[in-house]
Amino acid sequence: VRQHNALTNARYEYTQLQLDLLFFIISKLRKGETDTVYKLDIMELSSLTGKRYNGAYLQKATADMGSRMLEVEDANEYQQLWMFQRIRYLKGQGIIEFDLTRHVLPYLFELKNNFTSYALAAALRLTSKYAKRIYPLCSQWKDLGETKKYDIEEFKRMLGLIDEKGNDKVERVSDLKSKVLDIAVKQINEHTELHVSYKLEKKGKAFKNIIFTVKPQALAETIPFELVQGAAAPAGLQQHQVDNAGRLLAQIGIITPTLVATILGNAAHVAACNKFAHDLKTGKHAKAHSLSGLLLTVLGIKKANSGPLFDKPAEVK
Repeated sequence: VRQHNALTNARYEYTQLQLDLLFFIISKLRKGETDTVYKLDIMELSSLTGKRYNGAYLQKATADMGSRMLEVEDANEYQQLWMFQRIRYLKGQGIIEFDLTRHVLPYLFELKNNFTSYALAAALRLTSKYAKRIYPLCSQWKDLGETKKYDIEEFKRMLGLIDEKGNDKVERVSDLKSKVLDIAVKQINEHTELHVSYKLEKKGKAFKNIIFTVKPQALAETIPFELVQGAAAPAGLQQHQVDNAGRLLAQIGIITPTLVATILGNAAHVAACNKFAHDLKTGKHAKAHSLSGLLLTVLGIKKANSGPLFDKPAEVK
């Protein structure tokens, strides 16, 4: 995922679910495109997160996203931005269509050298909404080994810990550490390619600044779930065919362990995956808006034009 540093440092508060939707939308943006309408396939998102999404929760989450403001500020100006001018649900297709506002487009496409890059799979694995904000923030400084000094009050405003009326959700430093920082750092260190820590600096008797140290680390899971590779080859197939199919699943975001095991344990599915991979390399599926959805349809796991995976409500915090 690549996003403008202004968005990385913007002041806004999204829930865990809303941040996952935002990350997923940004991951769909392509260099050179300036479209305002993007489609999100709920089944594809579900395959990445391993969650099933409740329609009512999704509608509430996107309604709040549409109304929430992003505050973007630099040395020259302060802006209040809204991401979406319309959000549309395509019934029976499991698709949410997001129509971006024209004023937010420069922060999505005109990146030049002023952008933050981070891993979508890692961002989606984080369950704390604060970890999901701090991870891109630290990613912005990963080449330098340390972030800039953030004024603690401004840092809280970035994360929505201080609202527009000045109400502070974590007024005590001990609460900031236990409810936000310690949880976020633990998750980032366990689930991403970064190892981070933080230090708080005092000015007089009060804490004034926060700084994160950022170091690269080897992921314990180079592919999000261990079932992608190493599954035994079904009768009639060679092991390399299963491994190739597993790599395809990881490449297009199908990583739910039970789903991966089902596909790799079926000889017909593995053969179809290898054919799909060949077709992908030759450009046959270049216009597909959802490769994971298309493959699942080819395998017969998802019916054409089937609805989203609505089951237990997704966690909303």
